[in-house]
Amino acid sequence: MRLNEQQANSLYGQDVKDRSGSKIGSVGQIWADAAGEPTWVSVKTGLMGHKESMAPLEKARITDSGLAVDYDKSTVKDAPAVDAGTDQPLDTAQIEQLYAHYRLTPQAPPAPPTAGRGRAPGAGEDLIRSEERMRVGTESQPAGTARLRKYVVTEDVHTTVPVEHDEVYVEREPIAAGDARGMRSDIGEAEQEMTLRAERPVVAKETVPVERVHLAKDEVVEQQAIDDQIRRERVDADIPERSRRRR
Repeated sequence: MRLNEQQANSLYGQDVKDRSGSKIGSVGQIWADAAGEPTWVSVKTGLMGHKESMAPLEKARITDSGLAVDYDKSTVKDAPAVDAGTDQPLDTAQIEQLYAHYRLTPQAPPAPPTAGRGRAPGAGEDLIRSEERMRVGTESQPAGTARLRKYVVTEDVHTTVPVEHDEVYVEREPIAAGDARGMRSDIGEAEQEMTLRAERPVVAKETVPVERVHLAKDEVVEQQAIDDQIRRERVDADIPERSRRRR
């Protein structure tokens, strides 16, 4: 992929994705060859440390979501790395390692690329001043697991229930003389029985559904402070006193 200076400058900080569309990281630095053509890019993978993996711009393409390289994520992450934020040119040994890692065949003996945003301007050309812009985004990551766990507890229950029972008492009724006629008046032993009834408490248990319980979540947006550093170029003019424009 051939990039002009404007396209190369637009890549800084952009997302880098692999051939399947998975995000690898973001663009750190861009290296150009001896002819000024961008050839390599360093990728900030977001891992702890101060190294950035290198990836070739050959067969890469610019998309709406950033830079897409023609390799999978693991190949890029395992590639030879450089110090984060370095502006040192790649030496011959580093270039050979990169070509070997990505199985690329150089068309000519590789000249050490230099990191930067363009070649030095010649006489009469404009000097381009550049600066970094911080792109702040978000990425989703696991923050823990919420669980519902059901278990059984035993609790004491105290209640009352009314129970009935029979109580026996003796009723005595005098017999009038007129009513005594016709009644047996034998003297002897006799018995009378009565069946008595008493209730007792009986406990039965049944299981019934009483409540639906499930997990739910709300997305809460909060402001989080981010402190970082960006670089910008300044241009100072060194003009002889006699050649300075008078205002």
